[in-house]
Amino acid sequence: MMTIGKATIQRVVDIETFAMPMAIILPQADLAALEPHRDLLAPTHIDFDAQAVLLTVQSHIVQVDGLTILVDTCVGEDKHRPLRPVWHQRTETGYLERLAGLGLKPEDIDMVMCTHLHPDHVGWNTRLSNGRWVPTFPNAKYVMGKAEFEHWNTLAQTQLDPPVNQGSFADSVLPIIERQQEQFVDVGDGLAAGLSIIDLEGHTKGQIGLDIDGGTGTRAIICGDAVHTPAQVLFPQWSSAFCLDGAAAAQTRQRLFTCAASEDVVLVPNHLRGDGMRIEAKGSGFMPRFCNC
Repeated sequence: MMTIGKATIQRVVDIETFAMPMAIILPQADLAALEPHRDLLAPTHIDFDAQAVLLTVQSHIVQVDGLTILVDTCVGEDKHRPLRPVWHQRTETGYLERLAGLGLKPEDIDMVMCTHLHPDHVGWNTRLSNGRWVPTFPNAKYVMGKAEFEHWNTLAQTQLDPPVNQGSFADSVLPIIERQQEQFVDVGDGLAAGLSIIDLEGHTKGQIGLDIDGGTGTRAIICGDAVHTPAQVLFPQWSSAFCLDGAAAAQTRQRLFTCAASEDVVLVPNHLRGDGMRIEAKGSGFMPRFCNC
């Protein structure tokens, strides 16, 4: 658990270790350039022998002033994802049990915030019940970036095969709209005192993050897929192959790291294997410092 002033942040892990070949996820990366940082990155974040990036698929629970927010809902169960066999038709994953281990039932979640609408961030938005997709968190408002939703919704009108985002828009987003549990937000909007929506454009059209001001001079930013791996702190120009606009994503990372280093902000990327990291300015670049904050 991290404590950020009045707020707490806890993790709910869906997939503990999700390894992706570096050549696929970071096509610009150079393993030799990371070699001087082996002690920092291995074995938790980079598998040098397998030339793979090691990720976690997880949600974050933010609790402050009686409000409980679940940020990003991972892969889910019973979802048709043949392009990713490890995500395909999963059952008995234990995700809701791990949520219960934090003392929370689905009914206790006040808000579900989706930093963006990729399939590994919206899967538990819904669950299968009597052959229909229904909201997993029945009392929650589902917070989505307005620009993000409009981008995928427009695409879904014409792209039928393959379906948008491997089908996740249809089975994990539209059922929320049908039940009128959505809450569209723009950059600068506040979810509550000390909780504000920030711009993380690049990975998707309209990706957003959550800036958490703990009220005691401490801050954290839950930053979705603006950062996939600490290797990108060392080389912010390395954008993911899954970024819609790699140049914009790199600019977002540079801005994010500059802010974190100068203002001592804890960054909480969705796929980071660990609680969070601080960013230290070093020469003309940056260095990650992992923390249990």
